[in-house]
Amino acid sequence: MGTQRRIMIPDTDLGALFPLGLGSMKAESTWDKAQTYRIFDTYFDRGGNLYDTARVYSIFSKSEEWIGDWLKETGKRNQVVIISKGGHPDLTAKPFPDMHRFRLSKEEMTADLETSLRTLQTDHIDIYLYHRDDPARSVEELVDTMESFVQAGKIRYYGCSNWSLPRIEQAMDYAKSMGYRGFVMNQGLLNAASDDAGPLQDDTLIKIDPQMRAYHKAHPEILATAYSGIALGFFAQYLRGGADAVRDKSYLTDANIARAKQMEQRAKEKGITLLQETLSYFKTLEHDCIPLFTPRDEAGICEAMDSPLGTGVSG
Repeated sequence: MGTQRRIMIPDTDLGALFPLGLGSMKAESTWDKAQTYRIFDTYFDRGGNLYDTARVYSIFSKSEEWIGDWLKETGKRNQVVIISKGGHPDLTAKPFPDMHRFRLSKEEMTADLETSLRTLQTDHIDIYLYHRDDPARSVEELVDTMESFVQAGKIRYYGCSNWSLPRIEQAMDYAKSMGYRGFVMNQGLLNAASDDAGPLQDDTLIKIDPQMRAYHKAHPEILATAYSGIALGFFAQYLRGGADAVRDKSYLTDANIARAKQMEQRAKEKGITLLQETLSYFKTLEHDCIPLFTPRDEAGICEAMDSPLGTGVSG
């Protein structure tokens, strides 16, 4: 294993972050509690320190609850960085969720944050993100809400998930004018297939597209983190089962079919797995970006952390 590369967010005291974050959305839905603990332990023992969750994950899973239990039982709270998110549209709404019913008022965000703090069994969250944006609300209001949480000691830093580039720029301009640190993180959809994917089913999701990547290159003070970093397993599923296996995925395009075959060949030439080659995409970017990986099991997190991305070995 090569020297592990670490990532620093400028003008913060978060410390050096492992270049692969651990997603926890599968807690309960795929992992039971014992396996969740084993995955958390394996990731930590191999050098990982960035755990990603969200209030909305705990509607259908035990993500925040089990992270909180694990932190309490192991005493590792001060050795890890916790990301959580609030303000997601209500997924329990009947007859069906309205993804455009945004919940970003100060009252709604406060309720989400307080619930997350209790569930995580901590007095603060290291990085707290707006899980969606509400274009009808001014960036001034939204930044001020987060600043009130910082002043109260309930969060250390804040950022956004699924915000457009113009809104991020406006928020950062306002924060600068007020003397605030502003966003430290932007979480969006990014993987080796995302640029050539078709339209997303959920139009409130935002891609980290080439224009946004150019912004991150120019503004390293905002760390990019990527969900769906392995494209929901598109490459492996296509190579195993052909187009019929991925008919329902927006990634099924001619460009991505060709890319799947190229990635399979490159993985063979490098002597690494297809998963590891997929994650190696993030080493090609011109700015720091941490993918958030949710493994199937302990072996999966080891495989990901042994990739060129995690080890620092040249791909």
